[in-house]
Amino acid sequence: MSDQTTKLIHAFSALADLGEELADTRDFEEMVRTTLHVVLGALGVRRGAVAEYMQGDDTLRIVAAWGLGDDAPATLTFAAASAEMLSAPHPRALSLSESDQLELVQHQLGDTLVATLGELRLQLVVPLVVHKKFVGFILLGDKATDEEFTLYEREVVRTMARHIGVGIFNHRLLREVEQRAEESRGLYDNLRTIYRDTVRAFAAAIDCKDKYTQGHSERVGKYSEIIAREMGWSEEQVEGIAVAGYLHDIGKLVVERDIINAPYKIDAKQSSELNRHPAAGYEILAPIRHPYADIPLMAKYHHERIDGRGYPEGLTGDQIPPGAKIVSVADSFDAMTTDRTYKRRKVFTEVVEDFRKNAGKQFAPEVLAALCRAMLKEVNGETKERVIIKLLGKGYLEPEECRPLLVELIAELESGVSLAAAQ
Repeated sequence: MSDQTTKLIHAFSALADLGEELADTRDFEEMVRTTLHVVLGALGVRRGAVAEYMQGDDTLRIVAAWGLGDDAPATLTFAAASAEMLSAPHPRALSLSESDQLELVQHQLGDTLVATLGELRLQLVVPLVVHKKFVGFILLGDKATDEEFTLYEREVVRTMARHIGVGIFNHRLLREVEQRAEESRGLYDNLRTIYRDTVRAFAAAIDCKDKYTQGHSERVGKYSEIIAREMGWSEEQVEGIAVAGYLHDIGKLVVERDIINAPYKIDAKQSSELNRHPAAGYEILAPIRHPYADIPLMAKYHHERIDGRGYPEGLTGDQIPPGAKIVSVADSFDAMTTDRTYKRRKVFTEVVEDFRKNAGKQFAPEVLAALCRAMLKEVNGETKERVIIKLLGKGYLEPEECRPLLVELIAELESGVSLAAAQ
């Protein structure tokens, strides 16, 4: 067996090992460079390059090069019409050094590219075609022996070109998939942002019906989000609970404005009318295909109580959806800490006593504990954004006063002690 044949067999063996790795996006260009070196070494060629055809730009991008010098261009101009001509299933190698082929080569490659390749002393051009799609070239300079490429060697290069062509083709497919996935993610994020902004605008419209509680739905949404995140919910679940908080009072749209805006504590009949709003909210939200689950149920059950004395269905304990328990605490916390027409907001010590009194009765202890932990973190400066402190207003959470109250209440809530029974 001749030395040349031995070298060619070795080259094919190396390419077989590289074939699968060529499609690997982790270091695609390094794989192309390694493959180019195999080709150059197998044929004893001094210089060469692998160029990828960038269809949209009508250019050839030099993916890997050897021996071309520091001044070699990174891209070469290449017309789409030429790419179309080279898309045959089994393209032949084109030689720039053979005068009888020059006219054909100039016709297929164009005068500009032929001139550039001549300046770079590249004389053998092998098109890379996969599934009748032109993807690039192997460009080779002269052999170290100054001998012409034999027909056998050109056939070897064509065979090697199939490996590189498939690698570039697969890499291009993966790149397109990633681009489309990124575009889809961007579209999804835009739609999600539009949805969230629409929900917030709708919440503001709901609150406009009640001149005494403007901003209530937005605050409940933010409190709900904070509580859910503190409880370890996923980001998608956190977004869902925030939306539920924004829309929890949507059923008030069916309640008479005079009842909602009554400047006094409403009577039993008016209270019964107002208490329709959770069920009405469910009826409004249920037909809508929300991106987050259970939003209609959170609106329906945010006035249920752990002890079964809530409405509209008198659910108890675990019968109440977790999201509804969170919205219930967020809703009540905002009601306690904002002024209403018939009562002033509670001071923080009164809020703590209300939590202690109603834990396990009106409120789920684990939800109260999460809200208290979130407040304590803000008071201690453990969180960058002090959302609760900003919503409550300056001076409401005085660290020296509220810190020990929160620490004690959190310990009681997390210990499982029945606070209501201790009263």
